[in-house]
Amino acid sequence: MADPRPLAWPPAPIRTERLVLRESEARDRAAVIELSASPEVGTYLGGPRPRAELERTVPEVPGRRPGFFMVELDGATIGTLQLDPHDPERPGNRPEAGGTELGYLFLPGTWGRGYATEACTAALDWFAGALPGEPVVLYTQTANTRSMRLAAKLGFTELERFEAYGAEQWLGVWSSVTPPA
Repeated sequence: MADPRPLAWPPAPIRTERLVLRESEARDRAAVIELSASPEVGTYLGGPRPRAELERTVPEVPGRRPGFFMVELDGATIGTLQLDPHDPERPGNRPEAGGTELGYLFLPGTWGRGYATEACTAALDWFAGALPGEPVVLYTQTANTRSMRLAAKLGFTELERFEAYGAEQWLGVWSSVTPPA
């Protein structure tokens, strides 16, 4: 599906207190493979992908597309963050919820330190400036307690729960526009 959003890409790197969100480079390939091959990262995403397959299929510069950020800490890539077009074919899709979906992956050794919250907050702030009022959706398995907590911290509101991929899924929405009281 073509992305109809008029995003200026790539943006200048987004800097937070500890992180840099930036466009992908060739040096990020190893981290992208590690994320996709990690059993821990794949727990709620259908499992890890075989490393040999990833070595063959991951491009030299992975994720080179609008909305795909590499997350860097002290010069090292620790994760990815995506603001992608919302897939109308995905189970549980609510087209009225918004045209953009937030996704993120972080290396397990970085979990529990607030990096996902920091990176997602910065990306959502950037997105709100780029496309004011455009809602963002987030899907996660309800069993993924870390993602459920992060969704709440970021201000996502539950739209629905549904069964897909053999598990209960959660769909939430976020908007930079405060609804009228």
